[in-house]
Amino acid sequence: MEAENHTEVSQFLLLGLSDDPNLQPVLCGVFLSMYLFTVLGNLLIIVAISSDSHLHTPMYFFLSNLSFVDICFTSTTVPKMLVNVQAQSKSITYIGCLIQVCFLIIFSGMDTLLLTVMAYDRYVAICHPLYYMVIMNPRFCGFLVLMSWLIIFWVSLLHILLMRQLTFCVGTEIPHFFCELGQILKVACSDTLINNIVLYVSVTLLGVFPLTGILFSYSRIVSSLMRMSSAGGKYKAFSTCGSHLSVVSLFYGTSLGVYLSSALTHSSLHNSVASVMYTVVTPMLNPFIYSLRNKDVKEALRRLINLVASCL
Repeated sequence: MEAENHTEVSQFLLLGLSDDPNLQPVLCGVFLSMYLFTVLGNLLIIVAISSDSHLHTPMYFFLSNLSFVDICFTSTTVPKMLVNVQAQSKSITYIGCLIQVCFLIIFSGMDTLLLTVMAYDRYVAICHPLYYMVIMNPRFCGFLVLMSWLIIFWVSLLHILLMRQLTFCVGTEIPHFFCELGQILKVACSDTLINNIVLYVSVTLLGVFPLTGILFSYSRIVSSLMRMSSAGGKYKAFSTCGSHLSVVSLFYGTSLGVYLSSALTHSSLHNSVASVMYTVVTPMLNPFIYSLRNKDVKEALRRLINLVASCL
């Protein structure tokens, strides 16, 4: 195929998870159910935290932001996939693909930064409890979230500007169910050296460094817990970290799975299935992890349900 300038490329083709027409209704039903569970579960967490004064603390402020990001993250990919399945179409416009890449970078990056901030919050709460409310004051918490948004916005903008410089062949096929930056760079018809360098640097800055910060925070937390003489104090302190540790393990575990799948196999199906884990499954499970493992959240949800029931 003859390479055309990127301004003349009007659309890409998303190959999706399967070409089997018999599987399309099943995929549509499964992904629609998962999407609804994700949105409703995370909305419940946000409403419960907003409506319960007992949860107006830094930890739950960050959790409500994480729930909001998870809703947006899933909404960036699943609705377009469902529309394509229902319309029996594989197309996505060039601008639509750019927008999808932009939001995917923003929301996946925000996940990593928020998880890092939440780890720091637990570190201060357990290792410096007397200074917790002084350090983690509302202004500082708002500053951390705002800086996270600003950092990831500029990273995303840089990737989009570099992607705009690429050329693509007419009828370019993306072996995925959404516009994933790494896959787009592989199918570009022009040199992508600069794009790949920036991609690897940003993955290091927004993946490895935050994970290192999380591990450092928990190493200090474990060290502090080992010095505690009270078994009850150890259990209470660890219980406040259990949900966050579960979410961190799930997010980084699935992300690592996507990376290894991409590095070890050239199968687009394996890469797509692995991507489902961190784009759909992880945001869906986060509300359940926090509600099932956190007594305060369970109590807030119970009070919210009772309030709604009494109003009805």
